[in-house]
Amino acid sequence: MKKIGVLFGVENTFPSALVDCINSMEVEGVRAEFVHVGGVRMDEPSDYAVIVDRISHEMPFYRAWLKSAVLAGTQVINNPFWSSADDKFFNYALAAKLGVAVPRTVLLPHKQFPPQINTRSVRNLEYPLDWDGIFEHIGFPAFLKPYNGGGGRDVFHVRNREEFFHAYDRTGDLCMTLQTAINHQEYFRCFVVGQSEVRVMTYDPAKPYGQSYDMDPPGCDPELLRRMERDALTLCQALGYDLNTVEFAVEGGIPFAIDFMNPVPDADLHSVGEPHFRWIVDAMAKLAVRKAQAASPTDGVPLTLAPWAAFLSAAPAKKAKAKSSSRTASKKSAAKKGKPGKGRS
Repeated sequence: MKKIGVLFGVENTFPSALVDCINSMEVEGVRAEFVHVGGVRMDEPSDYAVIVDRISHEMPFYRAWLKSAVLAGTQVINNPFWSSADDKFFNYALAAKLGVAVPRTVLLPHKQFPPQINTRSVRNLEYPLDWDGIFEHIGFPAFLKPYNGGGGRDVFHVRNREEFFHAYDRTGDLCMTLQTAINHQEYFRCFVVGQSEVRVMTYDPAKPYGQSYDMDPPGCDPELLRRMERDALTLCQALGYDLNTVEFAVEGGIPFAIDFMNPVPDADLHSVGEPHFRWIVDAMAKLAVRKAQAASPTDGVPLTLAPWAAFLSAAPAKKAKAKSSSRTASKKSAAKKGKPGKGRS
């Protein structure tokens, strides 16, 4: 029996629904369950063909165990090596290299040194910084946010120098980025599963919990939809994520990738809504089953740790055609209303 384990924290709806969906498929030789783990021996296999990881980014014990499980042949969604090495500033630089539009971004030194650092430790650091040059490059308004943050924490919208320095003084020893604010006319969030399937959702991050997502298919221009799907796949393939969300702020018809380091994206029923929830559960269940069926006891992580190895050797990122439920739904809706590819159901 090949087991699929779901490793999770405080969330309830998605882990339970995923286990139920996989088991309801009644695939011979495949079974899903919640992960059970205790003290782990160094050479001990995990007993799971596949693990869907929803919590190791917050718990080092789980992260260390998952890395060892990968070496023993377990397929982990998402790969814990990529999640451990990733950061948002690198992501922006990678996106620009791959031809995906991103806002201008500058990495800033810590306002306060980390506890183990003193003035002798930073003798290579320019002081004072060329703030005039930085502000000229980025412009205002802008966003000051952690280079490796999540959940919208420690993010500041600054409209001038005074607001910037007031916010920067509050960041403590966090490493921050300053990024040009996109004056968006539209905003979207995309679920990406298996580096091949994309669901584009109209999204408003300013709205309260449970009201951020539009339940209807996106009513945007078909070419914009295709570009977001293509860019989302390009990013997730380059980063090696089998589950991710990519957010786009659209200004002047150009989708700027704003946030795409979400290897544990929000998938709660009460947050994303019934249609999006059912899509992500079904897509993830099918992906986990495919990986379980293909798993071999001798499988392990390649020593090259591709796909980043391919990127670092200047090889082009692979491309894939999106299996877009959003575009299909949009076309069906348009057909009902007699509009060519721009309807809303």
